[in-house]
Amino acid sequence: MSPRQIVVSGGGTGIGLAVAEAFAADGDKVTLLGRREEVLRAAAEKINATRGDRTASWCPADLSEPEQVRSAARFIAERSETVDVLVTNAGGNVAPGHDGTLESIADSYRRNFAANVLTSVLLTEALLPHVRRPGGRIVHLSSIAALRGPGSYGGSKAAVNTYTFDLAQRLGADGITVNAVAPGFVADTEFFGDRATPEFVASRVKQTLTGKPGLPAEIAALVRYAAAPEAAYLTGQILHINGGAALGR
Repeated sequence: MSPRQIVVSGGGTGIGLAVAEAFAADGDKVTLLGRREEVLRAAAEKINATRGDRTASWCPADLSEPEQVRSAARFIAERSETVDVLVTNAGGNVAPGHDGTLESIADSYRRNFAANVLTSVLLTEALLPHVRRPGGRIVHLSSIAALRGPGSYGGSKAAVNTYTFDLAQRLGADGITVNAVAPGFVADTEFFGDRATPEFVASRVKQTLTGKPGLPAEIAALVRYAAAPEAAYLTGQILHINGGAALGR
């Protein structure tokens, strides 16, 4: 079987890098996208040092900006005519607080919408002409926050969920599956930054039924399954992986 062509946004660190490494371990070719050029270069060099010089490529882009998305899509199309798997992982809670004014609240919602919704939607729509038909796989990264907040971040991830449902219905007849993976608390990422004190981490772990945090490799394993050829009957689903911190619904 020839290597598949995989695109991972937010692929430089954390869950995105773990996803890229999982596909590279299967012998696939991966393209890493994100805003930070040096981080992407280091991630690609790490993968290539282990899997071979031509396994990983990278392209810096702010995926909330249409013209930069077009440029990234051109880069990907020049590397391969077909995208087998698209994983939209870029984003984060870029506005965790506000000062209570309406202007600050509006800014919080706009920033998180751009960081989490536009980065998923614009990249997906730009690459749709290149996604394999049939057999293509699209996996969005959602969050437990879509079920319970916080507000602007949780709302943006809830929008990713509804986009997943809409896209699955649009593309089902083409043999393309679309799903979202929704992690709970995951350790060893940049997501929480300075907020990830030992006390904070302990409070998040306490919410689980398993007594442990999630790990990037565990999230990557679920993404890898959703993108597998064997997952052809799985589409239009939000796949929760949170240690039981939120029960299935």
